[in-house]
Amino acid sequence: MVVIALVSVFGVVGVSFLDPISQDPGYHLFEDSRVVLGIPNFWNVISNVPFLAVGLTGMLAVHRSRKVLCIAEIKAAYSLFFLSVSLISLGSVYYHLVPYNGTLVWDRLPMTVAFMALLSIVIAEFISVNLGRLALWPLIFFGVFSVLYWYVTERNGEGDLRLYALVQFLPMLVIPIIILFFKSTFTNISGYWYLLFAYSVAKVCEYFDEAIYGELHFLSGHSLKHLAAALAVYLLYRSYENRQLASN
Repeated sequence: MVVIALVSVFGVVGVSFLDPISQDPGYHLFEDSRVVLGIPNFWNVISNVPFLAVGLTGMLAVHRSRKVLCIAEIKAAYSLFFLSVSLISLGSVYYHLVPYNGTLVWDRLPMTVAFMALLSIVIAEFISVNLGRLALWPLIFFGVFSVLYWYVTERNGEGDLRLYALVQFLPMLVIPIIILFFKSTFTNISGYWYLLFAYSVAKVCEYFDEAIYGELHFLSGHSLKHLAAALAVYLLYRSYENRQLASN
């Protein structure tokens, strides 16, 4: 717990020392802007379909399938995670059809809910069910607030992405620490490592959007980002299907 607290504190303090970070207008200029079937940014739009598929599949499985093993006390967190993944698809489609700050809000809101729900799940499975359950709604609130705060400050001419950056990246630092230092309630934890790796690949693809499109010519880094991130969630979902309660 000390390591987690230190990482969290350093993350918060480190971000607070940064100058406000406004949204770069160039972010909305994706390398692959081809129009196909009358749809602008077609491949960045259509590459969101896997989010919808895996999100709905996971959400239904949490409630209807005995193959997906979850902690009953925090079923809301599992449901919110997969629901948010499916909503990422809709929000991202909306954004990529008309990319600007106003539509980017709807892309980022479900992402923050997914990040925070996942962190709550990991806390419950590895540290304490009660702690994970109690942390869920404050985490969700903070995630949503980070996006709304950015958007309001952006509209006021002094955009500040610092809180949103904290919401997006701090869980990706804290979750591996929790997995390494605490014992899981379940036998199969590989899905979390697969998710972290695939999500890291997704961020690399996003960063090298132009270079990847220049090499492949048929698919950009941003489209690959969507596919890699959806794969990350699918791998986690599959691990949920293939685990059992761990013996004491």
